[in-house]
Amino acid sequence: MNPVKDAKSEALRQQGVLHAHPQHVTDPLFHTHEFFDPRDLIQVKYEMLRRVQVEGLSITAAAAAFGFSRPAFYQAQVAYQQHGLPGLIPLRPGPRRAHKLSSEVLDFVLQHLAQNPALKAVALTALIQEAFGVTVHRRSLERALARPPKKRR
Repeated sequence: MNPVKDAKSEALRQQGVLHAHPQHVTDPLFHTHEFFDPRDLIQVKYEMLRRVQVEGLSITAAAAAFGFSRPAFYQAQVAYQQHGLPGLIPLRPGPRRAHKLSSEVLDFVLQHLAQNPALKAVALTALIQEAFGVTVHRRSLERALARPPKKRR
């Protein structure tokens, strides 16, 4: 293995832009020119979009040559049009914020704990369900309460 290529793969992985399936990239440029790296997800998506926009390659052919589906092409196209190159960076999966244990819910819990410190997580989750209509697992609540409080702006 080439240590430079391994270092690049690791850097791409750390940045969250390592192409999961570089072997699906069949475009000739990615196999004949050292500059083009099929492991670089951003470069692959950008080149796919460029080929359609500048060279007039069909969307179906471009998606196939770069290892994507047509829906993935359209998603990349919209992301690029709206956000430019940073739009091609994949977003982290999962919720972006606490959707059940919001600051409002945690404030509610802290108020109840201030009034009765002996309350257990099971009782608190029942109070949350009653007050907010949200089902929270007792362990999620325990973890949230164990975290240091976030600074408010």
